[in-house]
Amino acid sequence: MRNFLILIRRFWNLILFLILEVVSLALISKNRNMQGVDIVSSSNSVVGYMYKKQNDVVYYFQLKQMNDSLLTENARLRNAIAQVSNIDQFRDSTVRIPITVRDTSKKDSINTQGVLKTIRYAQYNYIPARVINNSISNDKINFITINRGASDGVQKDMAVVSGNGVVGRVANVSAHYARVVSVLSDRKISSKLPDGTSNLITIWNPGSPEYVVTEKVPVYIKVKKGDSVYTTGYSFFPENVLIGTVAKVDTMKASSAKNLKVRLSTNFRSLQYVYVVDDKMGAEKKQVEAETAKPAH
Repeated sequence: MRNFLILIRRFWNLILFLILEVVSLALISKNRNMQGVDIVSSSNSVVGYMYKKQNDVVYYFQLKQMNDSLLTENARLRNAIAQVSNIDQFRDSTVRIPITVRDTSKKDSINTQGVLKTIRYAQYNYIPARVINNSISNDKINFITINRGASDGVQKDMAVVSGNGVVGRVANVSAHYARVVSVLSDRKISSKLPDGTSNLITIWNPGSPEYVVTEKVPVYIKVKKGDSVYTTGYSFFPENVLIGTVAKVDTMKASSAKNLKVRLSTNFRSLQYVYVVDDKMGAEKKQVEAETAKPAH
């Protein structure tokens, strides 16, 4: 107690000054004169600035949670789109190869050829994942490790995409992790141009993680800088996934073909979140193709 009194005595002048200063500012602010308005306005500005800084700090530490939330929401929206976009509706007609899809037991006065049936020929499920390791500097093949595995429904050979375009293909899977071979490798991608030209091959040439090459485009095909390149339904990727945009067109007169230097739409240098694409009918397709490939006895 004695020390406390000594401290007050030593700094009494300063303490008295601060008390009088606070009282005077309070009296001025209560009066509706110019000085009072200025003080209130200044104090509001200071408080507002402090609140903004506090909000910025809180926002920064919640970025990861917000990113995960957005990733989950994007996956939900992708799944919803996949449910309605991969549907084919058709009837038998003379201009198509006959397919028995009519239910002739249910006729009505409007549709005398049978009830129109809806056939789902592809169904995709998008599994969100976070990139926890990524290589872009290897000369032959580059890998990405994601935090989703067999327990999340990830299987070998599933396609992997980002919000911007192609990423790669699942190579190995454990219970909680998967390793993905990125498109920065010797894996060829079946690709097409916006005008419908398909059966093209796009592959990565070692050297830069920003570019791939679409090879042997017929010279008569009109291609210009800025055109988009997409996946086809023949690749392991879903159809119409963006690969990138044409950055340069190289015409090879000797072979009457063009090579397109394509800037990848996915930035592999800053890749953080991806989607693993589960093709619900992919296994059936592979089984049919494997049976067809077996030699006849």
